[in-house]
Amino acid sequence: MKSVLVGVGQAGGKLTTAIESFDEQMGFGAIRATCAINTASADLRGLSTETVLIGQNRVNAHGVGGDNELGAAVMDQDIEQVMTTLSSRIDTGTEAIIVVAGLGGGTGSGGAPVLCRRLNRVYDVPVYALGVLPGSNEGALCQNNAARSLKTLLGEADATLVVDNDAWKAAGESLSDGYAAINKNIARRVSLLLAAGESTQGVAESVVDSSEIINTLRGGGLAALGYASSPAAEAADENINVVTSTTRNAVLAGLSLPGATTAEAALFVVAGEAGRISRKGVEKARRWVETETGTMQVRGGDFPIKSDRLASLVLLGGVDRSERVERLFARAEQAAEERATIERERASEAKKNFENDNLDGLF
Repeated sequence: MKSVLVGVGQAGGKLTTAIESFDEQMGFGAIRATCAINTASADLRGLSTETVLIGQNRVNAHGVGGDNELGAAVMDQDIEQVMTTLSSRIDTGTEAIIVVAGLGGGTGSGGAPVLCRRLNRVYDVPVYALGVLPGSNEGALCQNNAARSLKTLLGEADATLVVDNDAWKAAGESLSDGYAAINKNIARRVSLLLAAGESTQGVAESVVDSSEIINTLRGGGLAALGYASSPAAEAADENINVVTSTTRNAVLAGLSLPGATTAEAALFVVAGEAGRISRKGVEKARRWVETETGTMQVRGGDFPIKSDRLASLVLLGGVDRSERVERLFARAEQAAEERATIERERASEAKKNFENDNLDGLF
């Protein structure tokens, strides 16, 4: 699927360039153009893509400090500047626009929903969001930002592909190493999904094209992407279990939003050398995906690439809210209640301090 990627915020910009880099490295050619948008000039330095600095008259290129309401306001104020830059990159060959953002910060979580809303009004192609949830050990502000942003994105984007930082960060990893590994994992999965049916290195028996992805995500809401790979034998007949086991691992252990296995629709792709892909294994794996997700809308195909491994890629559209998302919203609601209580107490205390029966008011 020929796509234009727009990264918003620090995490969004880095992830966008990682996806573009993997696409170029593999020679897929699915990414038509990219752009990174931020309120902090320092976060745009070193990115190998077109950049747009917004909010200069509000934050003087220093970022919004985790304030996603300010991030939304800045994006809304400078939206014409952003749209002008994107207009030269979104052409008739573009099949989808993907807005990429980390949902825990200020610029990305606030600006991404605003941008999705405007893009949907201007362009006829689907506008998807790729949102990265903060780790559960990150602060209350990050959790609250993510919950509010995700709730808003679900109403503005045609579908929102969610990635949980907790899913792929290994124990003991430093923050920077963890994010680098997560970006690499996301880049591989998203690039393979977009490239399926675009630039193959062989003849697919069952071709996956952009319409399959669009139809899988047509119901909107949350989406999740699973991936797993394994060494494969040269003979297809020996790879029945390889196909089925990698598919199960993709959903049960490699899903971007763990636990979100009930879906309205699914897309199942097996990538590898055409001669290694077992048709019997593909059919068995497809039936398993139908049973596991509870949907009969399971589209599928194969993606021939030069590799001695077979990989299963499973896109789930219209997934139920997982326990992780439920906890995220619950934590944000609790924080909002606590904040409201503190504000009421402060207002009551201020009123008490200024009450004085011996002093007349001005009016």
